[in-house]
Amino acid sequence: MANKAPKVSVIMPVLNEEHHLTAAVASVLAQNFDGELLIALGPSTDGTDKVAAKLAKSDARIRLVPNPRGLTTVGMNLCIKQARHDYIVRVDAHSEPTPNYISRGVEILNETGADLLGGVMAARGKTLFQRSVAWAYNSRFGLGGAAYHVGGKAGEAESAYLGIFRKSALERVSGYDESIIRGEDWDLAQRIKAAGSLVWFSPELSVIYWPRSSWTGLVKQFYSTGVWRGDLTKRNLARTSPRYFIPPALVVSLALGNVLAILGFTPGWAPLISYLAAIVAVGLMAKLAPVPLVLATMHLSWGFGFIVGILRGASGTIDRSRVTK
Repeated sequence: MANKAPKVSVIMPVLNEEHHLTAAVASVLAQNFDGELLIALGPSTDGTDKVAAKLAKSDARIRLVPNPRGLTTVGMNLCIKQARHDYIVRVDAHSEPTPNYISRGVEILNETGADLLGGVMAARGKTLFQRSVAWAYNSRFGLGGAAYHVGGKAGEAESAYLGIFRKSALERVSGYDESIIRGEDWDLAQRIKAAGSLVWFSPELSVIYWPRSSWTGLVKQFYSTGVWRGDLTKRNLARTSPRYFIPPALVVSLALGNVLAILGFTPGWAPLISYLAAIVAVGLMAKLAPVPLVLATMHLSWGFGFIVGILRGASGTIDRSRVTK
C-alpha cells in the first residue's frame, strides 16, 4: 500500500548515458517507494545533461547533484551526503531494477538485519554481440559463478551488486573509497563487514544490466577491472576469493606454453589448444557465435590486467569504454 512504501534515497552516478538514462530513471520511478532519486551528473560529452534536466523537470522526486570530477565513487558520496532518508539504493544508468526491487529489498534488509543487500545482476543484450556478452555474464564460464551473476541461495555474501544500504552503515565506514575506480562495491562490502555488519544476497531481487556492446569496449572494461582487482588483492589478500587467481593463471600458462612451443617443445601448445577447444565448446552450447571471442576477451583482458595491478598497482587506470566510442 502507498502509505507503507519505504522512504528511500536512490542514488545514480551518471556519465555519458544519453541512451540509457531515460529507461533507467523510468524503472526507478515505477518502483513502490516514497522518496527521492539523486542523479550525480559527471562532465558528460553527449546529451546526458539535457536528458537529465528534462527528467528532473518532469518529476519532483528527481534531484540533480553536480559531480565535476566525474568519478563514480565521488558522485555516490556526494549523493549519500545529500540523501534525506535512512535507506540508500544504488542504481546505475545502464541498469534497470525489476518491479518491487526497492520495496522488497528494504523488507529483506529489515528481516535479515543486514546493512547491505544485493540481488542478481541480470545481464541482457540487444545486438548479437551484446547478447553474447550478457550470456557470458550470466554463466559460470564467464565470470566464475558468483551468486549475483548466476543466482543461488539467500545468505551471507562476499559482496553485492549495486546495493541496498542502511545510510547509517555507509556513514560508519565513511562511504565509498574515492581512490578506487573499479571494484568499489567489493571494497565497501569488506569494510562494512569489518565493522561488524552483515552483507546479504537475495535471489528474489534482480536488476537488468546492459553490458558493453562493442569488442573494444569490452577489452577496456575488463582490463581496467582486472587491474583494479589486482591492486585490491594486494591491499587485502586475506579477503580475496581464490577464483580471482584463475584468469591470471590462464594468461601465464598460455604465455609460457606458447614460448615453449615456439622454442621447439611441441607439448607447449597444449594449454592454448585446450583453452580454444573449451571456449568453442561453450560457444556451441550457448548457440551464440561470438561467445568464444567474448569469453577469451573477458578472461585474458581481466587476467592480464590483474597481473599488471599486482605488479604496479592501479594508479591512473580508468575505464573509459562508456565515455569514448
